[in-house]
Amino acid sequence: MNADIAARLRGEQLTLGYGKHIVAREMTVALPEGKFTAIIGPNGCGKSTLLRTLSRLMKPLHGDVLLDGGSIQQLATKEVARRIGLLAQNASAPGDISVRELVARGRYPHQPLFSRWRQEDEQAVARAMEATGMMALADRPVDTLSGGQRQRAWIAMVLAQQTSILLLDEPTTWLDISHQIDLMELLSDLNRREGYTLAAVLHDLNQACRYATHLIALRDGEIVAEGAPGEIVSAELIEAIYGMRCMIIEDPVAGTPLVVPLGRG
Repeated sequence: MNADIAARLRGEQLTLGYGKHIVAREMTVALPEGKFTAIIGPNGCGKSTLLRTLSRLMKPLHGDVLLDGGSIQQLATKEVARRIGLLAQNASAPGDISVRELVARGRYPHQPLFSRWRQEDEQAVARAMEATGMMALADRPVDTLSGGQRQRAWIAMVLAQQTSILLLDEPTTWLDISHQIDLMELLSDLNRREGYTLAAVLHDLNQACRYATHLIALRDGEIVAEGAPGEIVSAELIEAIYGMRCMIIEDPVAGTPLVVPLGRG
């Protein structure tokens, strides 16, 4: 990990695991400020565990996560939620809740105890729904939405938190290709136009290369490479991470690396 990376959120000497099962040892990682970081690697390499630890859903077995220079473990839950927005895997909501009600839950970290709903809360919810294209569906029950619409509703809830750091764990899972691209375009816009610092666990290498501005490549709980896609993605790196032979060509639309598998033959 490059110690010179400007980052509000970083992990220092992290050992991660579940009970006696160790996923990663002494990992040091930083999420570059103002970048869209994609965390890539094979199943079981520690991607989601790392993201959960950075968001404080998990506590490291050793080491510390630093948010704005201080230990994240020392912060109150509401304070963490004012600074980091998280879209976890398989997020679920009560079946009868509307999109507007779901997005409004993102305002919880900003509401003082016993406080009434305020104009600033209403404005934050409206801006979040507009940014995600959900305003026309505001009164629809969440369980009547398509998979892509549902993901946008959850992202709107995270945006309503008004944090500048967003963490997303496999946000495109279960979406068809059209909805995947719509979602990746939205995340890219949030990063490039709005200045959000994003980190997402992604399985699709070509989407990661096309939309992310920074990659963290994991293998067996270790960072194998990190940097801009055009600088680090090579056939050698992909084979080292996934054990897959491939060619790297230029994406004819985006000009980013495009991974073309060669198969086992």
